[in-house]
Amino acid sequence: MSSSGQMAKSRETLTPRPIDRGVRIGHVHLKVADLERALKFYCGVLGFELTQRRPGAAFVSAGGYHHHIALNTWESLGGSPPPPGTTGLYHLAILYPTRGALADALCRLIAAGIALDGASDHGVSEALYLRDPDQNGVELYCDRPQQLWPRTPDGKLDMITRRLDLDDLLREAPAQPRAEDRAGGEVRDL
Repeated sequence: MSSSGQMAKSRETLTPRPIDRGVRIGHVHLKVADLERALKFYCGVLGFELTQRRPGAAFVSAGGYHHHIALNTWESLGGSPPPPGTTGLYHLAILYPTRGALADALCRLIAAGIALDGASDHGVSEALYLRDPDQNGVELYCDRPQQLWPRTPDGKLDMITRRLDLDDLLREAPAQPRAEDRAGGEVRDL
């Protein structure tokens, strides 16, 4: 049996009755050590808006939604990130509606001096990878139109991982980052 045939059989075994196609991940709730520090990153750098605040917690969103990201210190006040080799969240992924919006996010990171862990072209999307102040992995990405996604000769999805050309991405930005901000080496292709 071919590998694509094995994968189709595996999908049928694992998911005999798939979930409704309209289901989406609604929000992520992160444990953080310092709520103010986390808000400076998610609101001050990335541009999310604070929608609600409670003792030890804050809720932020884009576009007026009740919340996309919840931040709390209920079990983590002053805590440290989990050590490597443990289970947990690998990263949260924030989907930008356009390539220009992703380019603007890159400009915000450059202006804030936040380093990237990586930058990839996956064929289906373009992605920036970084860490928030609590060392949670964060992916900022935009999808390509589905008709442009790479496919195998038999029509199956064929994702790739290539270096993302950050200079090309920045040409889409509504405002270009200052040369002195880029010269510091805070953001680089990996």
